[in-house]
Amino acid sequence: MTRVAGIDCGTNSIRLLVADVHPETGELVELDRRMTIVRLGQGVDRTGRLAPEALERTFAACREYAAVIEELGAERIRFVATSASRDAENRQDFVDGVVAILGVEPEVITGDQEAAFSFAGATGELAGTETYLVVDIGGGSTEFVTGSRRVEAARSVDIGCVRLTERHVRHDPPTAEEAEAIRADVRAALDLAAETVPITGADTLVGLAGSVTTVAAIALGLPEYDSAKVHHSRVSRAQVDEVVARLLASTHDERAAIPVVHPGRVDVIVAGALVLQEIVERVGASEVVVSEHDILDGIALSVA
Repeated sequence: MTRVAGIDCGTNSIRLLVADVHPETGELVELDRRMTIVRLGQGVDRTGRLAPEALERTFAACREYAAVIEELGAERIRFVATSASRDAENRQDFVDGVVAILGVEPEVITGDQEAAFSFAGATGELAGTETYLVVDIGGGSTEFVTGSRRVEAARSVDIGCVRLTERHVRHDPPTAEEAEAIRADVRAALDLAAETVPITGADTLVGLAGSVTTVAAIALGLPEYDSAKVHHSRVSRAQVDEVVARLLASTHDERAAIPVVHPGRVDVIVAGALVLQEIVERVGASEVVVSEHDILDGIALSVA
């Protein structure tokens, strides 16, 4: 077994996984998994730049993660940066800060690479020969990837819970017009994704990342977030519709009072849930299989 650390820095959150991985079998034993909401993509859609305060929040999380990695003695580190840092003019400030703290350069990966990591992490435990459509709803982008035991097609599109919230939401709760504007963006992005990925042909729809897991936890009625109960849960199309209706009718304070909604997702979960609802409808799936294992697990496997 090789002890590795994988870091996934997205538009809304940064996450760490330290694990022992068998390089041949792909067996992964988790030692530490944590997530911090840093909102690195704050304002990027509008300004094209990473905000100074967003960089400092991200660097503070990196310092915390560096201490964990040192304590657990990971032999190798891979730091992957996704949508926000792909889009930013001042991405070098981000790169320089990460190198200074962790000693590794963040890899600003393409959307296709992001999709491949997500697929590997999400499907590694799923048995069978059926085809999967893996959907990773992030803060700035959403990845669509299909295949059985390997990736057959992938596409990243620029819709995500942070990007869509900043672009369209001005009221709390969002107005019907704002919700429809989000839906229209998602539908257009689905048209783009469908040019590359056969999004209606898979046997199983697998949903990843915080928007999906939060919708699942709400649908399950959990009194507190429990990753073991969320992982591999099955959320029906009707349940997704119910959660979206509830969130669209809720104020910020009412969403914050839902115990499974992370404080850093209160303002963006409506947009994230709308993205999921539009995907489920377009795919024609009766349910979505929810995975806690995602791009972070794929990164760790790639290091080993």
